[in-house]
Amino acid sequence: MNQYKLPSQEKKPEYVRKNFDGIAKAYDRFNDWNSFFLHRLWKDWVVKEAKKAVPGAKSALDLCCGTGDITSRLSQDPNLETVVGLDFSEQMLSFAFPKVNGKSHVKLLVGDAMDLKQFKNESFDIVTMGFGLRNVSDLNKCLLEIKRVLKKGGVFVNLDVGRVRPKFLKFFADVYFFQIVPLFGYLLYGKQNEMFDYLPHSSKSYPDQETLAEILTDLGFQEVRFQNFVFGNAVAHVAKKGL
Repeated sequence: MNQYKLPSQEKKPEYVRKNFDGIAKAYDRFNDWNSFFLHRLWKDWVVKEAKKAVPGAKSALDLCCGTGDITSRLSQDPNLETVVGLDFSEQMLSFAFPKVNGKSHVKLLVGDAMDLKQFKNESFDIVTMGFGLRNVSDLNKCLLEIKRVLKKGGVFVNLDVGRVRPKFLKFFADVYFFQIVPLFGYLLYGKQNEMFDYLPHSSKSYPDQETLAEILTDLGFQEVRFQNFVFGNAVAHVAKKGL
């Protein structure tokens, strides 16, 4: 692994916002390349499971929506009357706008996933998050805000990195994630950018799938479960708010 050093928790929000702005134009292709296009199937799964968990859902919030991959998928559900995509990177959002094609029931907002003051308690049936939770500086605060804006019986579905479980594969997974993945970013961006090092290194301080499930349960979420993808390289957690 290289000598990249993660920003402090205090500096993390501005660091992430500024640097995501800088790589926005290459981000979609970067995700395609580093996941061999599998991230598209994982995001399909997130939306499918969210709708299955709340069959009569009318409203959805996609946090840390980035370039709008999950937001656009949610917007295609004719039963959802309100879809909101929120991210604190304006440049990322600029690439999300074309994906929702000016749909009147979709809003894209600049905002902070840890401080959802623009939304009242119990505003959404569904909250989703794709590869964003590990970027917040206070995970518990973010999860409590998600729980607050969820309606009773609503569901939170989170997609992010996980830990590879077969021990014999972990070495190869780490080499790929920490050495090869940043190279994809450098090629796409046209030069070295430390954000492509940040993305894999941020996984080191992020809870593994079992620990995150325990955190969600401890915070009062119910029916918590997770689905591993590619031996745990990525993982989706599903958690409901009680009635």
